[in-house]
Formats: sequence, C-alpha cells, structure tokens
Amino acid sequence: MKNLSVCVPAYNSARTLETTLRSILDQDAEMEVLILDNASTDGTGEIARSFDDPRIRVERNAETLPIGENWNKAVALSTGRYVKVVCADDILLPGALHRQLDVMGDRSIAICSAKFQVIDERGEVEETDLGLPNLLGPRDARALMRTIVHRGPADFGPTAAAMFRRQDFDRVGGFRGDLVFPMDVDLFARVCAFGTFFGMPEVLAAWRNSSFNLCSQTSTVSKLTEMLRFHHRLGAEYPQYIGVGAVLGGDWRLARAAAERVRVRTVATALRRPDLLH
Repeated sequence: MKNLSVCVPAYNSARTLETTLRSILDQDAEMEVLILDNASTDGTGEIARSFDDPRIRVERNAETLPIGENWNKAVALSTGRYVKVVCADDILLPGALHRQLDVMGDRSIAICSAKFQVIDERGEVEETDLGLPNLLGPRDARALMRTIVHRGPADFGPTAAAMFRRQDFDRVGGFRGDLVFPMDVDLFARVCAFGTFFGMPEVLAAWRNSSFNLCSQTSTVSKLTEMLRFHHRLGAEYPQYIGVGAVLGGDWRLARAAAERVRVRTVATALRRPDLLH
C-alpha cells in the first residue's frame, strides 16, 4: 500500500493530460498515480499509457459514467492512506505533495488545502495567490462550512489544491454527484467533521480557465440552483455548525450574484443594440 494516491479522473482530456501528469510525476513524494479514463474518444487513454513510469496505473471504464460515479470509482481503485484528486486539466506546482503530506502527518487534521492560481488554455498564469479567505492555518468544521456557504466553491479553490484521508472519504460515502458544481467542497465540508481543516498559505495548484472544462460548460443558472440546494442540505445535515442565518446569508449572496449577472447581460445587449438605449 502506498502512503499517497493521486487520482486523475479523465474524460476526453487529450489536450491537457500530459501536462497534468508531468506536474504530478515531477513531485518529490512517493505515490501511486491512478488514472481513470472515463471511456474517452479522443486519445486520452493512449496518452496515459504512453508514460513508462511504474507509479502510474491506468484503468478504463467500459462506458462513460456520471462525474460523481467516476470520481468515486477512481478513489475506490486507489490504495493510498492519503488521497488527492487532480482534474485532468489542472496542475500541481513543485513541492505540493511533500508539503501537504507533512501537514497531514498531524492526526488531528482531516483535510488540508492550499492557495491556487488560475492559468489559461496555454498554461499562462492569469491570477495567483487565490483562495482560502479567512481559512489559513487550523480551522474547525464550523469555520470551513460557513466560509464555503458565504463565499462559494470558487473562493475555496480547485480539487487539486486539497488532500484528505481515505478512511474519512469512505466514512462519508465519497462524492455526491447529484450536485456537480459544489461536489468537491461538499465532500471537504463533510470530511472536516472528523477533524480540523488546515489552510496552507503556499500556492500549490493551478486551475485551468478554459472553454472545454466542465465548469465553463455549466450554465450560470445550473450553478446557482445547485448552490442553493447545497446550502440548505448542508444546513440540514450539520445544524451544529451552520445555522439558518448562515444558510440564508449564502442564499442572499447567490441572489445578488444572479442580479449582477442579469445587469451585465442587459448592459452588454444594449451596447450591441444602440437602438435599445433610445
């Protein structure tokens, strides 16, 4: 059994998978890398199998699974005590695994995460030193859940920035794929109920801002709807950590975001149609 498993669920990721895998394999930590090809049709599997590295294990689904099922299967196939899930278009920065394994050596910590940067489709940095507002250092489940609800998943960071214990993942039943947009932070919140969250100030992962990832292809309405459901479910399941006031505050944030989205679209439409301004 390896101490660490890095799981890479991949679907039609031929454009970015090689870069992602190299960022993982260049890390200074002992690990296994479990790549689960979700029945891709673009050469993802061929790229994964082209790496002659004993740390890599490639599995393939006979048919395409929903994202939640695929991510859960990837973790289920892994053997490590600690788990990191890296989307096939994101990357790890140098030293990420070693530093996070050091943090997870403290048994009181259930999950850790780090700051992140945003890169474009070419890998150029657009923004950096992002994420973990008010969450640096050790934080309890209440602080983590309230921050997620108040600020949203985007401010927390990508899945690749986090590391958690396999036993805690199994205890909560893994990812819940019925709500895709907050699927990762939903897991992190539930796992944190077993210990402390630790926010690391280092920038250790990069999220790719591209036109072909799932987040970019999900409509704003779908994201807002899922987040509303997520807030209320989390509040119902963990009333000792997040009360009605916090849930309603999160709902108000979403309502303001939706109103701003409508305003921006209205202005953009008017600028394209000057006749609408008269």
